[in-house]
Amino acid sequence: MPIRAFLFDFDGLILDTETASRAGWRWLYEQHGHELPDDLWLTVVGTHSSWDIMGHLEGLVGEPLDRETWNERRYAHEVTLLEAEELRPGILDYLQYAREHGLKRAIVSSASRRWIDMHLERLEQAVGWDAILTADRDASRAKPNPTMYLEALDVLGVSNDEAVVFEDSPNGVAAGKAAGIFVVGVPNEVTREVGLRDADLVVESLADLPPAELVQRANGRSGDRAAEDHDPERRPR
Repeated sequence: MPIRAFLFDFDGLILDTETASRAGWRWLYEQHGHELPDDLWLTVVGTHSSWDIMGHLEGLVGEPLDRETWNERRYAHEVTLLEAEELRPGILDYLQYAREHGLKRAIVSSASRRWIDMHLERLEQAVGWDAILTADRDASRAKPNPTMYLEALDVLGVSNDEAVVFEDSPNGVAAGKAAGIFVVGVPNEVTREVGLRDADLVVESLADLPPAELVQRANGRSGDRAAEDHDPERRPR
């Protein structure tokens, strides 16, 4: 089946918020004489995690912190870094290709709708999306659960063989794969450290892969999977 929809993650994929977010938390830990544990940090990228980051820091410090005040200071530091961030390379090319070829476009994110709308307005990209699905702090909807990707397929009226997912994190890749969709991994400075080997295709930047070529490769993969499904020699017995 031909590709009819592009499904984009947001944080770290459309806009590299992940680097600024990690920098904000690193700053906070450093203010208290400690280092942010990157191995634990990576578990929260692309999802809504139950890991209490502030609680972990309090354990290291040995006493409760004024969470509201420190969170405000950390967030201010993070926002200062984000103000300089623009759309990641290649994103505009893919959005334009989708528009010119009639492909549907959706954002599927574990973040909040308010967060995404704020950045889309700043980047002048708030118009033109066929759907925006967010977890809004609901862990049961957040990636790696495939719920939102399955919802996106339903909202857009396409099958999993007619869509491509673009993700920057292992949690996001797992969600897209669990929904049975072709997944393109595009790591950022944070997730490059862990790799996205479970994606169907990994590229350093979308600017390195023309949209037409990606669609051709995804269509070929869908055709191969359909052939396997109809090959009696490959069916499980």
